[in-house]
Amino acid sequence: MAYQQALQQLLLNDPIRMKALHAARALALRDGWIGAGFVRDAVWDHRHGYGQRPVSGDVDVVWFDAERDDPAYDRDLEEKLDRQAPEFDWSVKNQARMHQRNGNNPYHSTENALRYWPETATAVAARVGDNHVIEILAPYGLDDLFELRLRPTPPFEHEKLAVFRQRIVAKRWMARYPLLQLIVPA
Repeated sequence: MAYQQALQQLLLNDPIRMKALHAARALALRDGWIGAGFVRDAVWDHRHGYGQRPVSGDVDVVWFDAERDDPAYDRDLEEKLDRQAPEFDWSVKNQARMHQRNGNNPYHSTENALRYWPETATAVAARVGDNHVIEILAPYGLDDLFELRLRPTPPFEHEKLAVFRQRIVAKRWMARYPLLQLIVPA
């Protein structure tokens, strides 16, 4: 609970991220969230003492609606977000179809889809809820994120471990965040 409150406060005190969260909320997406690096990097920047930094990379808006799984709908949503907040590199993905790209069984919700993301610290999302409180979605909890542990999720511990390792190199996490503890299964 302490980490959830810390994450809520961190996001609330970040006007750049709050702008993105409000833009995503305006779409009124079913089971809609912003996740991945948007949340992860905010925490890692804070834990490394870097302060608030601009959002690097894309802003991953994830949602779930099996009735609207056409990729063209996601592109339309990205265009709406671009008009509303062009300073962000928006990436909108309906998780109802992402299992096909990832070679998994169909997902049942955004939370279920996050369980198939590569790292526990990346499998976190946030949104502004109906009561204007920051809601957090973290199927693996927030301990690894806040305690700077970089570990694969269960689907990436064995057959997909090479993907996890490739992401570490491509994203230069160990250089950007030297306090990270890399935890890789034997």
